Amino acid sequence: MRTLGIDFGLKRVGLALTDPRGSMAFPYKTIVRTTREGFFAEIVAILEREDVEAIVIGLPLTLSGEDSMTTRQVRNFAASLGRRTELPITLMDERLSSFAAAQDLAEAGITHGKRLKAALDQQAAVRILQTWFQQKQDAAP
Repeated sequence: MRTLGIDFGLKRVGLALTDPRGSMAFPYKTIVRTTREGFFAEIVAILEREDVEAIVIGLPLTLSGEDSMTTRQVRNFAASLGRRTELPITLMDERLSSFAAAQDLAEAGITHGKRLKAALDQQAAVRILQTWFQQKQDAAP
């Protein structure tokens, strides 16, 4: 099952996609947000073009597990996206995903500049999908 991972941000949104079997996650794209309708149109076009069957959105809870202003913005984004697609949408705890993504990129030698920001958003989306994979495996009997 092809799944789109989303690391939501107010300026940039990182995307990751699974392989067609839904077993591995790969960086896909960083969307720089402009207009609201243009942003949603681009995501819907990706869903169709890539034959996505499910969506996993990172939910930025505080370290104590509570909602923040950003958490509410992500919940609103998920609800708005849900009105534009019938695909199942899962919210996945993303605490520390950006930190782990930065470590991944540093190990790959990507440490500064505009390339780092775009890559960081995509790698955070990969981490969100990997967490989702792990939870599914842990829940399997």
